[in-house]
Amino acid sequence: MDHAKAIEAIKDATINIPGIRALFLSGSYGNGMADEYSDIDFVLVASEGATDAVAKIWREAVERTGDIVLWWDRKTVPVLINAITEDWTRTDVMILKPEQMGTQIQSSLKPLFDHDDIYDGLAETAKNIGPNLPKAKHQFEEFIRILGLLHLAAGREEYINGVLGVFHLRNLLVELMIEETNAPNRGGVLHLNRLITDEQKAVLTSLPPAVSSREAMISAHLAYAKAYLPRARKRALQIGVEWPERFETVTWAKLRETLSIKRPYNPD
Repeated sequence: MDHAKAIEAIKDATINIPGIRALFLSGSYGNGMADEYSDIDFVLVASEGATDAVAKIWREAVERTGDIVLWWDRKTVPVLINAITEDWTRTDVMILKPEQMGTQIQSSLKPLFDHDDIYDGLAETAKNIGPNLPKAKHQFEEFIRILGLLHLAAGREEYINGVLGVFHLRNLLVELMIEETNAPNRGGVLHLNRLITDEQKAVLTSLPPAVSSREAMISAHLAYAKAYLPRARKRALQIGVEWPERFETVTWAKLRETLSIKRPYNPD
């Protein structure tokens, strides 16, 4: 079903239900950045919150848009329901009580109906609280930890696990690049193109693929280390996070001892 028609069908199915106080579009449709590939994110405000009765009401509303082929009812988050219909229209809903709406902001929502004028009481935009320093420190350490596990994968000839290591290093590099751009409206994981620069994209596309052989595993780990660690050091200095110098030093020492690998960049 056309997304505009699906949104209208769900609105019509819920607007006059007792206990349903408001329905908002969120995600890409809420902030005006949706495209033809976007899923449809909703915030449903119910007096009693995410009860079984409200979940049933929501399922009946989604069924108006097509036959449901996937239904995840509060499996990963207690207030979240994910659905996919037969034409692969994806809808997600966050079901909140009115008093739980305080963390929402106007710039990320588009009201479909709002019986109690909840939207008017929300902050216009989110406060800029700066970078998450504990998260950044953990990610720097996690990259070094995964890099250090290379000697175990090589020693055990676990080249398939080495591929997984490259996958994790790549994800951490992408996360770092997104932090570098400080891009607003991140959206879901499938919106990377709008979050990073052309220079960053060139770095990512130049890196070797993950291949389950000893030589490829080692060379890929080194390539990602060369791409990530200098950027991460610069980022740590910018945001005031102490770099895990000793951890990195002993990790390179271990890799030199076990695999005759040298650090592929100059930390100075």
